[in-house]
Amino acid sequence: MAKVAFLGLGVMGYPMAGHLKTKGGHEVTVYNRTAAKAEKWVAQFGGKSAATPKAAAEGQDFVMCCVGNDNDLREVTLGANGAFAGMGKGKLFVDHTTASAEIARELYAASKKGSFDFVDAPVSGGQAGAENGALTVMCGGEAGPFASAEKVIAAYAKACNLLGNPGSGQLAKMVNQICIAGLVQGLAEGLHFAKKSGLDIEKLIATISKGAAQSWQMENRYKTMAANKFDFGFAVDWMRKDLSICLGEARKNGANLPVTALVDQFYSEVQKMGGKRWDTSSLIARLDR
Repeated sequence: MAKVAFLGLGVMGYPMAGHLKTKGGHEVTVYNRTAAKAEKWVAQFGGKSAATPKAAAEGQDFVMCCVGNDNDLREVTLGANGAFAGMGKGKLFVDHTTASAEIARELYAASKKGSFDFVDAPVSGGQAGAENGALTVMCGGEAGPFASAEKVIAAYAKACNLLGNPGSGQLAKMVNQICIAGLVQGLAEGLHFAKKSGLDIEKLIATISKGAAQSWQMENRYKTMAANKFDFGFAVDWMRKDLSICLGEARKNGANLPVTALVDQFYSEVQKMGGKRWDTSSLIARLDR
């Protein structure tokens, strides 16, 4: 059992913090920009809430964070009321935000100046993975701090690996999103083609899912995609944010991402169709319209 703070109680952070209390048995303090959400969490799980990120971080062994983007991350970490101002020497800050590798390295450098440790640790698995405590966590940082973080992260993860130096967790998450974008577009086109061809979708998937076409997306999303239902997970707005990070990093490292860039534009079309909050499988909607 450890003293742990969790900053950010969105669709991911809320259940992740809950697992720290119920499964991990830790003493948990939460902070959320909207205080009512923090109060709701405390009423459900116990623990306590703090008025600022700094107050949440004070006296904690670990501070976990899961917010929206680079700007949100700077807001809760840096400055007079930021968590970094409350971090004790030798303690550990673990960031689960999907953000840029650049800010991960920036915050790592800031942690060194503050004599505490930092691990960038974006997650994959979506809202269902967070609620079921079955996330995949990709980490960047030093081996010692990672080993300490892994024990706490275990409360909501099925897999947690160190990928390399600071920023490597964020780079790995970019690869994850690049792979998903192309895969979902391929699945959308396949299902669209099947419907146009008059194939029985259930029989089709029962057959091809046993072969090389099988994927998590196929197994978990084909029914809702075929039924044009798109409220089952990671929103298009957030995927576009992630793909923007991927494409920005590619411009720096020279990677060629033609399919990712194209799918990003397809998602922009889905947004214009009113699908900003639809889940990422809604790529099929622009084909079926």
